[in-house]
Amino acid sequence: MGTSQARTELIGKAAARPARRRRARQVGSPTLWFAAPAIAIYALIVLYPSVSGAYYAFTDWSGIGSAKWIGLENFKTLFRDDQSFGSLVNTIKLTAFIVVVQNAIGLALALAVHSRIKSRNVLRVFFFAPAVLSPVVIAFLWKYMLNPEPDAGLNAMLGFLGLDFLQQNWLGDPSVALWAIGLTVVWQFAGFSMVIFLAALQGIPRELEEAAAIDGASRFQRFHRIVLPLIAPAMTINLTLSTIGGLKLFDQVFAITNGGPGYSTETLSTLIYKQAFVFGAYGYSTAVALVLTLLVAGLALLQVRYLQSREVTY
Repeated sequence: MGTSQARTELIGKAAARPARRRRARQVGSPTLWFAAPAIAIYALIVLYPSVSGAYYAFTDWSGIGSAKWIGLENFKTLFRDDQSFGSLVNTIKLTAFIVVVQNAIGLALALAVHSRIKSRNVLRVFFFAPAVLSPVVIAFLWKYMLNPEPDAGLNAMLGFLGLDFLQQNWLGDPSVALWAIGLTVVWQFAGFSMVIFLAALQGIPRELEEAAAIDGASRFQRFHRIVLPLIAPAMTINLTLSTIGGLKLFDQVFAITNGGPGYSTETLSTLIYKQAFVFGAYGYSTAVALVLTLLVAGLALLQVRYLQSREVTY
């Protein structure tokens, strides 16, 4: 009996020893110690300023001196002031335009270069090339292209094609300028969306489409019933990235119109910049930044949850 009890105790100690070793490795893990400096720097540079900014959003801080607590006044101003609320509306409208048009064109390009045409590799490079250029460079290029003169840029091309009635004061007309900026963004990043869609298309087994074709399914039916459900994960990625990019768009707007004419192309990002670095209203600009952060996070989370619920796992 004593021998059995001793054997049981030895087995229990042997079983407990690896668990203690695992806990010791977790506490003193080399990976954790190597990551600690990076985590500390990230907390100091990113997390601490973000938390501080959330506090200053409820103050009238001018960037110098002490800050006075004013509660929700900055947020009330954002929704009451015509210029500020207009920037919110412009941001949402521009984002919706970019998300729809960019992904529609990106999907169309992906389907085109996924075919067996001989020049497909050259076309892939050609369509993707603008995405690797600086947004500011693209913005100044298109600012020249959108010159209001009838013999310059896009207007000159329209006149050459006999489409004089389509010539516009692209950046001087408040009803057109916002969409002109949207076209600039779409032109640059449609190729980026194309690459993501193309990767998803190449992962679809050809046997599925061939079997559907043998069964008499039309090309549209094969796309709607087979291709579209199987590229749903790529659709989720593209829609989410384009939504986030559209909501926080700054470079193109600032370089092309600087929010003009008037405030017709003002977005939340340009409003944050001007309120902070032009007018010195750091408290108000931080409140706008906080609203933009919540808007980006909320819409992205809802979008991802909804789209992932509709994805089909093959």
